[in-house]
Amino acid sequence: MDGNTAWLLTSAALVLLMTPGLAFFYGGMVRAKSVLNMLMMCFGAMGLVGVLWVLYGYSAAYGTDVAGLLGNPFDHLGLSGLMTPGGDPTAGTVDVAFQAMFAIITTALIAGAVADRMKFGAWMLFAGLWVSLVYFPVAHWVWGDGGWIDELGALDFAGGTAVHINAGAAALGLVLVLGRRVGWPAEPMKPHNLPFVMLGAGLLWFGWFGFNAGSAYAADGVAGIAFVNTVTAACAAMLAWLLTERLRHGRATSLGAASGVVAGLVAITPACAFVDTWGALLVGAVAGTLCALAVSLKYRFGVDDSLDVVGVHLVGGLVGTVLLGFVATSSVVGEGGRDGLFYGGGAGLLGVQVLSAVAVMAYSLLVAVLLGLLVKKVTGGRVSPKQEMSGIDEAEHAESAYDFAGARGGRATLVPTHAVAPSTPEGVSGRKLEKSTS
Repeated sequence: MDGNTAWLLTSAALVLLMTPGLAFFYGGMVRAKSVLNMLMMCFGAMGLVGVLWVLYGYSAAYGTDVAGLLGNPFDHLGLSGLMTPGGDPTAGTVDVAFQAMFAIITTALIAGAVADRMKFGAWMLFAGLWVSLVYFPVAHWVWGDGGWIDELGALDFAGGTAVHINAGAAALGLVLVLGRRVGWPAEPMKPHNLPFVMLGAGLLWFGWFGFNAGSAYAADGVAGIAFVNTVTAACAAMLAWLLTERLRHGRATSLGAASGVVAGLVAITPACAFVDTWGALLVGAVAGTLCALAVSLKYRFGVDDSLDVVGVHLVGGLVGTVLLGFVATSSVVGEGGRDGLFYGGGAGLLGVQVLSAVAVMAYSLLVAVLLGLLVKKVTGGRVSPKQEMSGIDEAEHAESAYDFAGARGGRATLVPTHAVAPSTPEGVSGRKLEKSTS
C-alpha cells in the first residue's frame, strides 16, 4: 500500500507540472506582447481552482451521488472528514491531491482559445463559474460513484470526456461569445517563441505519465500498460502530424511536432489502459492526422480559436473516446475491460462511447456560452481594441515579458525569434491557411 501511495503522490506532482508546461506551450504560441497574460491565465487557474477544489469541488465531484448528476458538495465541505493519514490511496487526502490536478489542468486548457483579448478578471470569473458548474459535475458523471456515464459502462481511463472534450467544447463556446481578435485572420499572428512551445510540449509529455499511468491508482502492471501506450500514441501522432504537414505544405515544422505530440497524448488519455500496442498506434496515427487537418477549419468557419484548443483537445478527445468502441480489448486489463468492434465485442461499447462524448460536449458548450454571455455583461469580457493592439500584457498586468526599450541603450536590440518562415498567411499558431481561404 505504501508503494501505491508513493506512486499516486508522485503522479499528482507530475500532473501539477503539466499546467506550467501548458503555460510555456501556449505562451510560446502567442505574440510577444501577450505572453505574460497567457502565463497568468494558466497560473491564475491553478490558484483559483485549487481553492475551490478543497472548499467544495472534491465533494461535488466525489461525494454521495445525487441522481447520477452530482456529488453532494456538503459531504466533505472544506475536506472535512478526509484529512487523515494512511489508509487506501483511492480515498482521503491522496485522492484529493491527485484529482485536484485534473481540475486545474482542465480549466487552464480553455485559456488558449481566448489568447490576446480576454480580460484577466473576466477569465478568472469564467474559470471559477465553469469549473463549479461543469467540471465538477462532469467528473462525477464519468468517475464518481453513481455517476450516470460511469453507470452506463462508458470507458474513460484518464479523461478523454471529463478533461479534453469538456475543455475543448468550453473553449468553442467562449470563443463564439468573445469574437475574433483585432486583425484576424488577415493579419499574420505568428508564435513569438517556438523554443518555449517545444519546452512546454516536453513538460506536458513528462507530466502526462502521471496523468495516465497514475490513473491506475497503483504501481502495477496496469500503470505500466498505460505508460507504454502513452509513449506509443504520442510518437505515432507526432509522425502522423509531420507527414500531414509535409504532404499539404511541403515542410515539417517544430510547431507541428509539438502539436502532434499533444494530440496523441490527448487521444490516448481515455484509452491508455484499454488498448493493446496496435490500438495505441492506431489512436495516435488517427489523432495526429485528424487534428492536423482540423486546425485549419477555424479559418473556413471564421472561429478564432487562437491556439487551436478545439482542433487539438476537442477533436483529439473525440478520436480517443470514439475509437475505444473499435479497438478496446479485454485481453489487456482483464476484469473491467471490454471488447470493441475489432475484437468481437459488437456495437454496444461504441454506442455508449459516442453517447458519453456527445453529452459532455453539448453540456459544456451550452454552459460555456451562457457563462460567457454573463461574464461579458458583467465585465465587458475583453480589452478594448486599442489595448489589444498595443498589447494585453501592458493593459492587464502593467508588465512586459521583454525589455525592448532597455535593450536599445546597448549595442544590440533584443528581438524574440521564431523559426516560422511561411510562404502563405498564418494564424497565431503559425499553421498555414488553406489555399482556398488564403
